[in-house]
Amino acid sequence: MPTCEGIRDEYIQCLLRSECVFIKRHSVQDCIKNKDLAALVPDECHSLRQSLFECKRGLLDMRKRMRGVTAAGGIQPKSYDTPDDSSNWNPGNGD
Repeated sequence: MPTCEGIRDEYIQCLLRSECVFIKRHSVQDCIKNKDLAALVPDECHSLRQSLFECKRGLLDMRKRMRGVTAAGGIQPKSYDTPDDSSNWNPGNGD
């Protein structure tokens, strides 16, 4: 079963390295919930939070459960419409 552990770990590490937690010594929960402190959290952490949310939502979405969770890098599956070496391919008589 696919999980969102990789994104979750990256999100936690990002929060721990943020100015809000590392320098100002606020708790992670305070940095997440308090809107004033959220300004001290980098945009990378906010995008990781959104990615984690979408990943968790995808685990519950029955349509996505059949297709699987998409890769984080947006990697597209290889298309097999035509062969890799089109110079040897002859769609003609099949001989």
